[in-house]
Amino acid sequence: MPPARSTAQRSKSAVPTPAWSAETELVGLTLELQPLQPSTLYPQYTIGLHAWFLDQVRQLDPTLSAHLHDGQSEKPFTISALSGVEIAPGGVPKVKPEQTYTWTITALSKSVVEWLTTWLQNPPREIDLRGAPLQINNWGLKNPAPIHPPTTYEQLIDVPVPDTPQIALSFLSPTSFRRRKNHFPLPVPSNLFHSYLRRWNDFSGIKYDQDDFLDWVEDSVVILRHHVRSVKTVAGKRGSVTGFTGAIELGLIKEALQDSEYVQLFMALGRLAPYCGTGHKTTFGLGQTRLEWSNVPEEPSQPTLQDLLAERIADLTEYFKSQRKRTSGDRAFNIAETWATILARRELGESLQDIAEDLEMRYETVKTYVKLARKALEDERNL
Repeated sequence: MPPARSTAQRSKSAVPTPAWSAETELVGLTLELQPLQPSTLYPQYTIGLHAWFLDQVRQLDPTLSAHLHDGQSEKPFTISALSGVEIAPGGVPKVKPEQTYTWTITALSKSVVEWLTTWLQNPPREIDLRGAPLQINNWGLKNPAPIHPPTTYEQLIDVPVPDTPQIALSFLSPTSFRRRKNHFPLPVPSNLFHSYLRRWNDFSGIKYDQDDFLDWVEDSVVILRHHVRSVKTVAGKRGSVTGFTGAIELGLIKEALQDSEYVQLFMALGRLAPYCGTGHKTTFGLGQTRLEWSNVPEEPSQPTLQDLLAERIADLTEYFKSQRKRTSGDRAFNIAETWATILARRELGESLQDIAEDLEMRYETVKTYVKLARKALEDERNL
């Protein structure tokens, strides 16, 4: 993993003691950040936030950091993008020192909660997001009504079930699922609860049969109302994602109420959603979820740089994949997506060194890939 873009400065000011018990398994912190200078953010800046967080973990617990980075199971944390970022003319994301921005980290396992407890004894004062220094003014411990209060999985499932079980979910950032190696940008109940149950079974210690529960979801859960729109964005280290934002309200058919255990799990997974997020790439800001109904975010008046980059990566990926002798299989797609990501980011003026660090690749490899990608495009134009 490349050196994280973090500062060695630690907080000398008093940080409130975390108000959670040793049994806590889930919690979220919403940090308040203030830029130290006017700055422009690069379109995939959530990669920098992701790397900064993992480096903070590494400094205190290298074993946990390696598990969070390389583990093949579900990731026991999520991060959001920065909220309130202004989109300047040309679609460029900018931050200003006279404003504060929020950034949310959630922990889904006791090991990550324990790390947070230790980390908050001497937390950093700043985040350096590739030349955009952000001062941490608040670690999210003073809010009297936090969005992600400390809790346990047992507490989530022990809440009494209302007479009319219903769940309203809002998707604040682009949300998508993987289905047959493609993006599936719709909040279908079976996909939603598959996403939540995977995390539940991995971290709660209270396991349920996945196939049986999802069959019950298919037969029992109905969509009462929805208001969603599709969006294409960049997320993670490679490629683009087609997702959705908006809200959905779910209920149960009358016959479903006879299975009290699954009704209870249905409600518990709804309460889990704000902590674990929805769908994939939740450790890069996608799938941020709230347990409430909220209006669909308004479309920006102009395409953002993230929008333009996502579209360019998607177009280039399809082109490079079509040029390969074997277009099926993961390898062909992965190579096409990597070439597309590198070339599209280079076209926006990013340095090869920065791209290499984000993708965790050798500089020489990235340099070779961008040459191959450009040559492939030139060959097409010369036909």
